[in-house]
Amino acid sequence: MTVTVIVGTQWGDEGKGKITDLLARDMDMVVRYQGGNNAGHTVVIGKETFKLHLIPSGIFYDNVLCVIGNGVVIDPAVLITELETLHERGLKADNLRISSQAHVIFPYHRKIDAAQEKKREAGRIGTTCRGIGPCYVDKFNRRGIRIGDLYNEKLFREKLEWNLEEKGFQLREFYGEKITFDIEAIMEEYLGYAHNIRKYVVWDCSGLIGEAIEKKKDILLEGAQGTMLDVDHGTYPFVTSSNPIAGGACTGAGVGPKNIDDVLGVVKAYVTRVGSGPFPTEIEGKLGDELREKGGEYGATTGRPRRCGWFDAVVMKHAARVNSLTQLAITKLDVLDDMPKIKVCVAYKDKKGNLVKNFPGTLEYLAECQPVYEEYDGWMQDTTKIKDYKDLPANAKKYLDKLSELAGVRIYMVSIGAERGQIIKL
Repeated sequence: MTVTVIVGTQWGDEGKGKITDLLARDMDMVVRYQGGNNAGHTVVIGKETFKLHLIPSGIFYDNVLCVIGNGVVIDPAVLITELETLHERGLKADNLRISSQAHVIFPYHRKIDAAQEKKREAGRIGTTCRGIGPCYVDKFNRRGIRIGDLYNEKLFREKLEWNLEEKGFQLREFYGEKITFDIEAIMEEYLGYAHNIRKYVVWDCSGLIGEAIEKKKDILLEGAQGTMLDVDHGTYPFVTSSNPIAGGACTGAGVGPKNIDDVLGVVKAYVTRVGSGPFPTEIEGKLGDELREKGGEYGATTGRPRRCGWFDAVVMKHAARVNSLTQLAITKLDVLDDMPKIKVCVAYKDKKGNLVKNFPGTLEYLAECQPVYEEYDGWMQDTTKIKDYKDLPANAKKYLDKLSELAGVRIYMVSIGAERGQIIKL
């Protein structure tokens, strides 16, 4: 029996979907523990590409129970569309379970998200405007509506009335949005969603997971986004509204920390981020554009182009520490196949010339820092068909060894392409 948490170690988009899909084959349960449909996991199976936003990546295995935990915020329309897409492509998805304690995204959440992003005085953070942040605000302000509330029509109406009154006032009076909400239309819409997903809803999700742990089942806990987008430990305020780090798995799935055996960090062989915010090793100009095209670096959810940069060991060490990483999965090594020279940021240097090895706690100090690079020779060889680690080019192995050394964590697997089988296990 093992309970493994899989986390992104950078700004998300590290390729967790593929790694989760690969690991899920040998699991009994896969649990998504935080985030919403502002994230996307891409899984390539043969000639088919699947993009998942809410449903755990283990859904492709009928024998794996896939759970959307209490820490996730759910837009039911997106969830149902995702289920319908799977059904159309021959997947029943009967192995899905949804926590009744997961919070629900409503139209007013999306409206507030967009209004906040539009209002310059509030400071733009590059949100996807999916309503994720405002939904989490309601959760922690104890005003949220949960999946379970949809099955108590009287309670649902009471909660919805209060929220519509408050959010309508906020949108009109503060954000200047001329908007009204039709409670009857929203009630009808969401009661319809509730009917469509009822068979998947679990009323004691933590108990379901706890029972699996007691039975010595193999469980994978997967998050969305990455460590540097964590609301507490990322580049705040340019972060998501939840905790993608390993600790978030405990609260978002209802699992005690002593039950976690391994924490697998997914690491892109370079670094990307989407949206606004600091990015110390960003590559500007033609080289950055070439890397984006070679790696297909466009958001799975929004299609937004990702900013590309050199591998950042300061970020990596930070992720290794806050997640207690035990293993690494390196992805997209093949994207660097044509690079004659590859840089690695091993530290930062501040404006006084001091060497900075720990990730700065404030954006103001981070803005003063410049990356300190070491340069390595590329391998200039196609790696996409290699099956065994020993067959990798010597310079590729040197590069991987350096990444492992800088992280202080051993490498478990290396991905050398988008397809399921393009993986090297060490």
